[in-house]
Amino acid sequence: MDDPYNLYFMPGAAIVVDEALERLDFRDPHTMALMSSLPTPTCPGINHAEFSVDGAYAIFTCEYGNGGLAKIDLKNQKVLGHLDFSKMGMPQDIRLSPDGKVFYVADMMNDGVFLVDGDSFKEIGFIPTGIGAHGFVVSRDGKRLYVSNRGSHKMEQGQAKGPGSVTVIDFATRAVVTQWPIPGGGSPDMGNVSADGKQLWLSGRFDSAAYMIDTTSGAVTKFRVGSEPHGLTVWPQPGRYSQGHTGNMR
Repeated sequence: MDDPYNLYFMPGAAIVVDEALERLDFRDPHTMALMSSLPTPTCPGINHAEFSVDGAYAIFTCEYGNGGLAKIDLKNQKVLGHLDFSKMGMPQDIRLSPDGKVFYVADMMNDGVFLVDGDSFKEIGFIPTGIGAHGFVVSRDGKRLYVSNRGSHKMEQGQAKGPGSVTVIDFATRAVVTQWPIPGGGSPDMGNVSADGKQLWLSGRFDSAAYMIDTTSGAVTKFRVGSEPHGLTVWPQPGRYSQGHTGNMR
């Protein structure tokens, strides 16, 4: 593979995100043999993705350039359009609300979350969260969204023990319900919840750490790991099939 950055799955295909080449490679999900490629020239730094509730399209974040999103027709494998946000930034992770209506997009430079209507492909709101909003994890009951704020606007070699935190958003009200700072500072990045939903696990990008957060109290336990951990998953996960990334299931 040429420049694999993220990996997703749709029925019948694996999607390898070739970030630097601005391209999506559709591969056989069992053998990983290349089936087709889709250039995405309007999406510099194509990055994270999320699928519509019916699987007809996916929306990918465009990390570089002016930021924004690319909407992809999965059946016909073509780009349907590009969305620029009201504020230039650096979109990162993206996640669909449990009712299938709204896409949440973390923006690392705008320190918060854009809300997007996927069908009309329009920005409909913004929720401030914290410095370096980066990753998403959905609670096991589907009621809350955990937003990891990395505490830095830098992509690499950020400051250790920065003002990292986790913001908890209520899906029903689209409002922040609580904020969990990392004691002593930290850089929470990507992760997942335990099968019972009681633990939120996140990598600590600039602190050579992993964090386990009690989803009831917000208490944080730290673990030392190698340098610059970028992703973390908890496995196995409940669900019928994998969508890839850090153990996203449906």
